Amino acid sequence: MSAQSMRRKPLVIGNWKMNGDVDVAERLIADLRAALDPGLLDRVAVAVCPPFPYLGLAAARLAGSAIGWGAQNVAAYPNGAYTGEVSATMLADLRCAWTLVGHSERRTLFGDTDAEVVRKAQQALAAGVAPVVCVGETLAERESGATESVLGRQLDAVGAVLAAAGEGVVVAYEPVWAIGTGRTATPQQAQDAHAFIRARLARSGVASQAVRILYGGSVKPGNAGELFACPDVDGGLIGGASLVAADFVAICKAALRRAA
Repeated sequence: MSAQSMRRKPLVIGNWKMNGDVDVAERLIADLRAALDPGLLDRVAVAVCPPFPYLGLAAARLAGSAIGWGAQNVAAYPNGAYTGEVSATMLADLRCAWTLVGHSERRTLFGDTDAEVVRKAQQALAAGVAPVVCVGETLAERESGATESVLGRQLDAVGAVLAAAGEGVVVAYEPVWAIGTGRTATPQQAQDAHAFIRARLARSGVASQAVRILYGGSVKPGNAGELFACPDVDGGLIGGASLVAADFVAICKAALRRAA
């Protein structure tokens, strides 16, 4: 593992997606607070992204802890007549450290375009909320050999925004074919994609060696260690496993081994 990768503090973010209720959120947060010790949290950044209705609860229950919280999406507009949207300044009011931007489910199910991803990232940055920009290819795109062209297009669209943002830029590589399917990229596939992303960001003027690039796609306690051992994989964006406290904690511990 390179010296530069050792300087990038691992980051593990739990994306709860549209799951849970108040009782589930309360229990999950309490379990995480009890199980994630200060020594781990000093060396691994950990955050959760609950559904919008539970962000206030997360803010209240995680206050004073080293566990961060964030949103799963953000509006591309600052405020106004956009029924159903949530602005970046609202997220800032709830002290969100992060927001996901361009998650594959937003792109494929709700039509988020590259241009919208750019606007959402800009809104987040303007409000002091760090965007986690998600990129990734479908199975058809991978099988046709288009992985790099797809990633390049997605990254080039937002490259200037990330270059201007400076420190704190985070990108998540989530192969669409591995999300919720039980299929996971091999460590070599993940490393190859992450190395490509880092190099492509550099072409846009991003200080790419400082960028944390997370892997997302059926990460589990059993495969997290070998994925996080890849030199350009700086942690994970965790979906289903983030809803089981013991699994999420085990994944965070795998990230701690990277920081050792």
